[in-house]
Amino acid sequence: MQHKVLLFDLDGTLTDPREGITRCVQFALARQNIRIDDLARLECFIGPPLKDAFMQFYGMDDACAWQAVTDYRERFARDGMFENRPYDGIRDLLAALKRGGRQLFVATSKPWFFARKIVAHFDLDGFFSNVYGSELDGQRAEKHALIAHILREEKLRAADVLMIGDRRFDLIGAHHNGIASAAVGYGYGSREELLAEHPAYFFESLAEMRRMLVV
Repeated sequence: MQHKVLLFDLDGTLTDPREGITRCVQFALARQNIRIDDLARLECFIGPPLKDAFMQFYGMDDACAWQAVTDYRERFARDGMFENRPYDGIRDLLAALKRGGRQLFVATSKPWFFARKIVAHFDLDGFFSNVYGSELDGQRAEKHALIAHILREEKLRAADVLMIGDRRFDLIGAHHNGIASAAVGYGYGSREELLAEHPAYFFESLAEMRRMLVV
């Protein structure tokens, strides 16, 4: 595999954010008198743009969804951001890729303001040339817009780039921009969801990803 530039999704690919995201969604829903006790029901929020998820999964209109996002961010900034953990082995993988001359970026729908703090908190920032995310007002929350922005800002050739993620949004965004995609099977997207988007590669585990990427 000769891709010189690797774009990594954050949630479900580099780190497991289940506790923080689901507890923050639970908090935001409670502010609108929606009580959810089973956090597993809220795992569907890991991956898609947050405002869109509130609208899709709980039928909120635009105004209510933005209020839910504001409430979510209140708890996320205080506690949820770091209720998270890097996947076992991810640090060694990133180190090996960087030693091998790959250029690495984070490409997440999460606002860059939070994403950069998370990456730095877990001491992963030294592996990445930059951490890209959406704006707080929702700009570039869609993965296709974010990837297009990265390609422009970094002056990258599409043929050199591989997008790696655990949800269909990552793969759709890659296809939209004419870059190759790789799905990971250890995150929050089902195998069926991911294979339906025809990724160039499917890594069932982090160990398999390392075998394929580190040459």
